[in-house]
Amino acid sequence: MAKNRQPILKRCKTLGIDPTVMGVSKSTNRNPKQGRRKQSEYGLQLNEKQKAKFIYGVLEKQFRKYYVMATKSTGVTGENLLQILESRLDNVVYRLGFANTRREARQMVSHGHILIDGSRVDIPSYLVKPGQAITLTEKCRGSVRTKAVLEQNAMTPVPAWLELDRNTLQGKVVALASRDDIDFDINETLIVELYSK
Repeated sequence: MAKNRQPILKRCKTLGIDPTVMGVSKSTNRNPKQGRRKQSEYGLQLNEKQKAKFIYGVLEKQFRKYYVMATKSTGVTGENLLQILESRLDNVVYRLGFANTRREARQMVSHGHILIDGSRVDIPSYLVKPGQAITLTEKCRGSVRTKAVLEQNAMTPVPAWLELDRNTLQGKVVALASRDDIDFDINETLIVELYSK
């Protein structure tokens, strides 16, 4: 399986992303590169697509598949695309505060630490539906690392489309994410324009 091993800070700087979006609190001291020429329309569209792919940890083949799904759904294609990306299990685990980064959440899912409605699911790209409950396995709850992460994220607010019972550590998808729930700067219209050429 292909993996992006490029340093997160370096990639964030290239794409113009705030590292906190990736769950990283570090920042770079280097000055951003000043572009010598104005970016073309295609360049802007490509940059937005690369940004979305990097934030959610999705490769091109799967990203295009999500775009096709978004075009077939009713509503605005760009918003549908972001909704699908937010519904990924690794993203939901991250949003619930069970992990500090989406990469860490993906690893938790891959290692079988996540249960959906009581059944183990180890596919990070699994699309969670409204009404489904997400919990941690007993083994995962007892680990020192998980306890530290949960304590660290205890004050982090959970998005409106999710519900979390901090006592039982059970999360629930109340509804699909809306455009207003996306907490980072991305222009999904440019991505749609790029694919619709």
